[in-house]
Formats: sequence, structure tokens, C-alpha cells
Amino acid sequence: MTTYEAHEAYMRAAVEEARKAEAIREVPIGAVVVLGDTIIGRGHNVRETTKDPLAHAELIAIKQASEYLDAWRLLDCRLYVTLEPCPMCAGAIVQARVPQVIYATRDPKAGCAGTLMNLLQEERFNHRVDVMEGVLREECSSMLTQFFRKLRGKV
Repeated sequence: MTTYEAHEAYMRAAVEEARKAEAIREVPIGAVVVLGDTIIGRGHNVRETTKDPLAHAELIAIKQASEYLDAWRLLDCRLYVTLEPCPMCAGAIVQARVPQVIYATRDPKAGCAGTLMNLLQEERFNHRVDVMEGVLREECSSMLTQFFRKLRGKV
């Protein structure tokens, strides 16, 4: 069983990824995939940079982890992400058979791990994901709020 301190440490790695996105004026969202105690996938938002609607942090981290494992099933992995997954990312998480998602803060506009709907635990799917929310919530929420304030010229 992973301790709360370990969850915080891996979420800090996801925050590092989010900072990389922020540095290139992307929405600061970061994700890491962990197998045991090793990070095997990292990703941050690059939708604007790549002009790719699929370039979400989670999808990049999942793809990297799949390449590392040489498998599409991430059966023994955990995904840490700074913002609640959207419908696309939640679908990819279910398809990749990720057993656990830990996210920092809710997404009131697109959250599909319980806020708008819960695709990760939908009983009609053949895979359900254990979800934990709130690890480094304040830090991640503040990072997103500040980013959008700067973007709108209100800081």
C-alpha cells in the first residue's frame, strides 16, 4: 500500500510536468505513470504547441508508459495527474486498464472522475479504476487559477 507521503512525492513529479507546460504557455497540467516506485511515463499539456487536441498530459504519460512496458495494458500502474481527467483521458485510462488514478483538483468544466460524471468507475465498462482526489489540491488549484488570471490579464 502506498503511503500518503509517497502519493505527495509522485504528485510533485506531476507538478514538475505541469510547470514545464506553464513555461511554454500551455495550461499547466502534468501527469506521471508509476510502476512500483518507478516513474515510467511523464507528460504535460502541449495542445497549443503541437496543435493537437490529443496532446493531453495523461495521454502522453500513458503512451510513454506503454512504450516502456511494451504493452498497452498498464495493469500494475498508478496515474498521478494535477487535474481531474477529461472524458477523453478518462476513456484512455479505462482502455489502458490503469488500476488507480490519483488527481489533485477537480475540473468543474470537464471532470470525468466524479465531478460531471464518473467514467472511471462506470459499472457498464469492463474495467473500473480506483480514484483518489485531493493530493496537493491547493497547490495545483492555485497554479491553474494563476495561469488563467495571467492569460486574461488580471494579474
